[in-house]
Amino acid sequence: MSKEAVFTMKLEPGLRAEFMAAAEANHRPASQIVRELMRDFVQRQQQAKEYDDFMRSKVENARAQIQSGQHQSDEEVAAEFAAKRAALLARLGPAQP
Repeated sequence: MSKEAVFTMKLEPGLRAEFMAAAEANHRPASQIVRELMRDFVQRQQQAKEYDDFMRSKVENARAQIQSGQHQSDEEVAAEFAAKRAALLARLGPAQP
């Protein structure tokens, strides 16, 4: 990857000194660590955006289903699964000790 851009930033002298010491202790150039931090940040932002888009789509879909009447109440879902559970237990027979 070509490294043609220069990034200048201001920070506290103490933070710079601690960062440079940590980079040196890890035998890595500070610029490499900063690039990795930047890549991680960009990736996290992209993942957060994708998740937000996914959730927005799910909510919009659910709202559309509710408006069109394609939904069940909590009571209806509970009754449906209680019936399924009872049918399964009946097929399994009595519990063996």
